[in-house]
Amino acid sequence: MIRKCLFPAAGYGTRFLPATKVMPKEMLPILDRPLIQYGVEEAMEAGIKNMAIVTGRGKRALEDHFDVNYELEHQIRGTSKASLLASIDRLIDNCTFSYTRQTSMLGLGHAILTGEPLIGNEPFAVVLADDLCVGAPDGVLSQMVSIFNRYQCSVVAVEEVPLSEIHKYGVIAGTVIEDDLIQVTNMVEKPMASDAPSNLAIIGRYILTPDIFDILESTPAGAGGEIQLTDALRTQAQQGKVIAYKFKGQRFDCGSPSGFVAATNHFYHLSRR
Repeated sequence: MIRKCLFPAAGYGTRFLPATKVMPKEMLPILDRPLIQYGVEEAMEAGIKNMAIVTGRGKRALEDHFDVNYELEHQIRGTSKASLLASIDRLIDNCTFSYTRQTSMLGLGHAILTGEPLIGNEPFAVVLADDLCVGAPDGVLSQMVSIFNRYQCSVVAVEEVPLSEIHKYGVIAGTVIEDDLIQVTNMVEKPMASDAPSNLAIIGRYILTPDIFDILESTPAGAGGEIQLTDALRTQAQQGKVIAYKFKGQRFDCGSPSGFVAATNHFYHLSRR
């Protein structure tokens, strides 16, 4: 059973400078909610209530968002604006939030290893908040939890991307075992198009088994001089312990301005229906 979701949220968000100079990129709003809230809502929909967030310097806004603001609530109590806090109040009332800091930005693998004290020895989900996913009919994480319950191994969400974009992603190779499920045999982090084993790129949704922590401990720095989660997952894949899932839904890369605008337009049109 997946009880915890880890949110690596210590990065600088350099693609959105200067907006992210002092504001965490995870707090960038899509309409009336920050990106991190969409991720927490997706995790809660999947039955997960323990949120573990890896933060960094200048990220206190994340902690404050998932807390009570007594002065604000006092000011709007009894007015029509009080209902605007309903969505965040629901998360605060139903979830627990724990935090730790990543003091050096050494890659996604290092961020996940930093979160080990918050997770312990159990399988867990990972959400990268700047990948905003809209599942159909269920959320992407709910879909992945169902797959984990069947196979009891690590699960990564993948989607087809143009080869011109493949150098931005971890890319998988493997054998199709049923519709939308691939037994992963190899992974490559940010390959050139000519070296990519497929056009199936890993996006920011994972379910990981706890042995990933020991693997990360012994994983040397890879692409960009960082500890890459893809390298650790390759070790699991060589043991037949990783399944890739072509999820049902749509993903927006909100770490880029174009993806952020596309997500804003999508949710705006939804709100007008």
